[in-house]
Amino acid sequence: MTLPLMPKATAVWLIEKTALTFTQIADFCGMHPLEVQAIADGEVAQGIVGYDPVANAQVALEEIHRCEKDEALRLKLLPTNLPQPKRLRGARYTPVAKRNDRPDGIVFLLRNYPQLSETQIGKLMGTTKETIQKVRDRTHWNSANIKPRDPVILGLCSQTDLNAIVSQANEKLSREGQAVPPPPMPQADEAA
Repeated sequence: MTLPLMPKATAVWLIEKTALTFTQIADFCGMHPLEVQAIADGEVAQGIVGYDPVANAQVALEEIHRCEKDEALRLKLLPTNLPQPKRLRGARYTPVAKRNDRPDGIVFLLRNYPQLSETQIGKLMGTTKETIQKVRDRTHWNSANIKPRDPVILGLCSQTDLNAIVSQANEKLSREGQAVPPPPMPQADEAA
C-alpha cells in the first residue's frame, strides 16, 4: 500500500483540520490508531507542523468530506504520475572480521564467472576496481594466502544478488553474439 508523503505530519494536519476518526487517519497514514490518538493527545509528534494532503494533491477534499460522514469508509490516496523511486542500495558495509575474506571471494568470481566485469564484481563485493585488478594480477599484499572461496558462503553477498549479476552478464554476452560460459562445477574443497 502506498502511503502519503510525510505520514506523521499528514496525520497531524488531518487531526487538526478534519473530523475523521483515529482509525481512518491511521489507515490512511499507515500508523496504529493508538499512535494517532497519542498525536491528538499531544504525547507524540510535538512540534511537527501539519502537512496538507489536499494542497499537495494527495487526497481530494471531497474524499475527506465523504469519509467524515461514514466511519466505515477509508481515505484513498490520489493516483500520481510521478515515477516511484528506485530502491538503490547504498554503500555496502563489510564487517571487519570478513574484510580479509573479500579477496578470496574475488578470486572465486574471477575464476568461475569470467563473464563478469570488474564493475559488476565491485558492486557485488563492495570493493574497488583497483583491489580487483591487484587480486587478478597477484600483486595484492596478501596474494600468497588468497584461495578461491564462494562469496555467498563467506557471507559477502547473497545468492540472489550473485544470480542476478551473472544472468545480467550472460544476457550481455548473448546480445553481443558471444558464447555464454557454462555454470561452474562445485569443487570438493568448497563443500567442506
